[in-house]
Amino acid sequence: MILEPIVPNVLSVRRLPNADPAMIRAYGGDPERHRSLGLVTVDQDDPTYVALDEATKHAPVDVIFAKSFYAGSAHASGRLSGEILGVFGATEPESIEHALEACLRCLQHDACFYDADGKGTVTVFPHVIASLGEYLSKEAGLPPGEPMAYLVAPPIEASIALDAALKAAAVRAVKVMPPPTETNFSAAWLTGTLDECEAAAMAYAAAVVEVAGAPKR
Repeated sequence: MILEPIVPNVLSVRRLPNADPAMIRAYGGDPERHRSLGLVTVDQDDPTYVALDEATKHAPVDVIFAKSFYAGSAHASGRLSGEILGVFGATEPESIEHALEACLRCLQHDACFYDADGKGTVTVFPHVIASLGEYLSKEAGLPPGEPMAYLVAPPIEASIALDAALKAAAVRAVKVMPPPTETNFSAAWLTGTLDECEAAAMAYAAAVVEVAGAPKR
């Protein structure tokens, strides 16, 4: 099964080398530790969460803010809004630069949605993180370095696919986000060995493709 990747569009990248403390606090940061900020908006939210996590492996930064926007990028509030805003906080601007470089590299070459029906009308995110960073490990309640399958699809496709993934591999669900999420998709985080996470992701993607091809079977 070969699916066509849909590479995320990075819509904006900005730096605040010396952000105002009131803003830092409002976005969940600590002005004593997060004097410099890096901000990014992207038209795909889940790949961006993965990319934010990846950046924590390459620079001493914290993800102080990461939120998906309601109804997704097709209904964005502006040309640069996309589907998500992510904010890094760090003590030094150099750390922000390294984090943004890692984040953008991940979005360009690693994490993306895939076309599941050959028309771009059904998409799937069957991503496996081989080693969790500081950000998503905290969100998932797992130790840093653990593997995790990060699985996302539209509502009915995701429901059928999650069942298939759990039955296909020796994995356990650490978090399931049933529909509707902010973007009206559904997501699940599964953990196990790396091989089992990969098997779960493959089963998930195959099930999404099957439902997209035969929705009323």
